[in-house]
Amino acid sequence: MTDSRRAETLLLVVTLIWGSTFVVTKYSLANASPLLFLGTRFGIAAVVFGLVFHTRIFKNPFRLTRASAWVYLTLALGFAFQTAGLKFTSASHSGFITGLLVIFTPVFQVIIEKKWPHRGVWVGVILVTAGLYLLVNPGGDLTPEVLFGDFLTLLCALVYAIYIVYLDIASRETDPWQLTFYQFVTVVLFSFAAAPFFEDPYLSLRADLWVALIYLAIFATIITTYVQTRYQKYTTPAKAAVIFTMEPVFSAVLAFFVLNEALNLAGIIGGTLIVVGLLTSELSKS
Repeated sequence: MTDSRRAETLLLVVTLIWGSTFVVTKYSLANASPLLFLGTRFGIAAVVFGLVFHTRIFKNPFRLTRASAWVYLTLALGFAFQTAGLKFTSASHSGFITGLLVIFTPVFQVIIEKKWPHRGVWVGVILVTAGLYLLVNPGGDLTPEVLFGDFLTLLCALVYAIYIVYLDIASRETDPWQLTFYQFVTVVLFSFAAAPFFEDPYLSLRADLWVALIYLAIFATIITTYVQTRYQKYTTPAKAAVIFTMEPVFSAVLAFFVLNEALNLAGIIGGTLIVVGLLTSELSKS
């Protein structure tokens, strides 16, 4: 298996884990404020990752480059916007709007790296965007609260597209262990510092909330962030973005088996379009 195929397979596994987080986070926010929840999640991740891999993280002095600074900032902002948005909007809306990063990533790749993705990637972008819309089928009467949550999630998609492009740069010039660890630390510091200004911080002691936090910290934070940081450099940002659009597909499948939620015809067509778009992007030759 080539480095690019191995990286793309691992990123697909990462996306599967991410697909489980929308429901978990939405459920958990009934018992926690968004920023305090986010800071606690990444705090657990930073402590565990730091204790297990401290010899790798601290063997060299901390080095901050322009690209890594953007990685730290955009990851913190992206997660903050997404988590806060989930407080106000539905998990399906959040999944669709976050998926719009597949549109924004090639744009920022052109602006930042002056790289034009192959035409097959653009075809994939069009297909997965249409598929995402059909899959979640957003619609109905939107309240001001839901619209506010959608707006925050749109900001998340914009910021996270920038993150993907700068991660492509930073992962080539920064130690992946340090880059992963300091991403966690930045989210913790940002979340705890911002919480008193943007919310009434609270965090329940319910056991199910802490089980969710541990799951999100270990699997959806440590493992996924390290794998993305370590392996994304072996593929292109635009292809990575298309792979990440499988997230709502996995969410729908998990919801079917765990919550007995069945997809309607539009959802089935949407999921099919996403898979076709993914394959179109993956098989296109640069």
